[in-house]
Amino acid sequence: MPGWLVPSPMHNAGNYIASLGNLCRWLAAQAESLGVEIFPGFAAAEILYADDGRVAGVLTGDMGLSERGEPKDSFEPGMELRARYTLFAEGSRGHLGKQLIERFQLDRGGNTQHYGIGIKELWEIQPDRHRAGLVIHGAGWPLTESGSSGGFFLYHVENNQVSVGLITDLNYRNPYLSPFDEFQRMKHHPRLARYLEGGKRIAYGARAISKGGLNALPRMSLPGGLLIGCDAGTLNFAKIKGIHTAMKSGMIAAETVFKAMAGGRSGSADLDDFDRDFRQSWAGLELHAARNFGAALHKWGPWLGGAYNWVDQNLTGGRLPFRLTDSEPDHRRLLAAAQCQPIAYPRPDGKLSFDRLSSVFLSGTNHTENQPVHLRLTDPSIPLSMNLRQYDFPEQRYCPAGVYELVQDEQGRDRLQINSQNCVHCKTCDIKDPAQNITWVPPEGGGGPNYPNF
Repeated sequence: MPGWLVPSPMHNAGNYIASLGNLCRWLAAQAESLGVEIFPGFAAAEILYADDGRVAGVLTGDMGLSERGEPKDSFEPGMELRARYTLFAEGSRGHLGKQLIERFQLDRGGNTQHYGIGIKELWEIQPDRHRAGLVIHGAGWPLTESGSSGGFFLYHVENNQVSVGLITDLNYRNPYLSPFDEFQRMKHHPRLARYLEGGKRIAYGARAISKGGLNALPRMSLPGGLLIGCDAGTLNFAKIKGIHTAMKSGMIAAETVFKAMAGGRSGSADLDDFDRDFRQSWAGLELHAARNFGAALHKWGPWLGGAYNWVDQNLTGGRLPFRLTDSEPDHRRLLAAAQCQPIAYPRPDGKLSFDRLSSVFLSGTNHTENQPVHLRLTDPSIPLSMNLRQYDFPEQRYCPAGVYELVQDEQGRDRLQINSQNCVHCKTCDIKDPAQNITWVPPEGGGGPNYPNF
């Protein structure tokens, strides 16, 4: 596609390509040198509330519980971490952020939040095929074959490595769609295969992203704390980037809390000036310009929606005087299996495309054995009584890690098996389950994927 046809926010000239994992580790070292204490082996499991209802801190998860929830010899209870103000920055679909939004009705008056699942691999390719700094973005195939939407990327990073991935919008309707298999199939496109052929896959990962934009951004201030970054949904979907806006929200949060504490304000005082300051910052103005980008694609599809976005972004700089709404949650979009055509995905060839289990191995995922399952079902009967019968068990397809498996017991009856040790913490099941029956909670300690150079 000619450059002039691409919406201006998607141009990447002058940007930097870096490993976010390496950047975070470097930032952690800088913070610790300033006296900041970081506890990577402890997960915030519950929110602590004061008598007046404000947030008073968090409770870390218990350590040393068996699969049945019984204390083992190594049991250690969680610790209460109390503070005047608590900032929540868990990333997209944070399990505590979700509770805060509901408890304090932070999303009242806003659009419904929407999500995508990003699946990514790191490859080491042939030196003669590497073009340091080259960025390729694309949309359409293979997702359009099922009437779905999303886009792919390929970044040429350092050391003859490339980062390749696919974002699948989670508002898709066909329950037979598998974001993982769409990604594996995508790599066979000649535009991408010419870089990957002869290379070696060295890492794999997946994570949900919040893409509703400013129109779906909840109120970020609450009594006793703030909801920041992708936990609130500050990603700019027009750019398919959110690190810069999330960091800016954290910087403004630090300034807001510092002013409040320096001024002697108590923790019961709401930090509502944060919302104003964020929206007036360059990050808030950037999100305002892109506020209708995702909704236009959802409402009108890639052609009409794309045309609207081109006019809005390239000709007016996001100033068209409209506020597009997109109120149907992603989990309600799924059609019954009887209404859809099954999708026959090609078998992985072990060269460009691979299976789930070998992919999970490359994510470095590790969980302590014999601990409670961290993917909790509100009603254990729903996967078989509803999801299997109506949607042909979509869990096995929307999960990129093979966590949900339909097996048979000794009597030949269907049974759901949750392979929680495979979980890469992407949160897709928490988002896409049609009955909203699955809740992701943090596993014990620092369990989960370990991304070295992502």
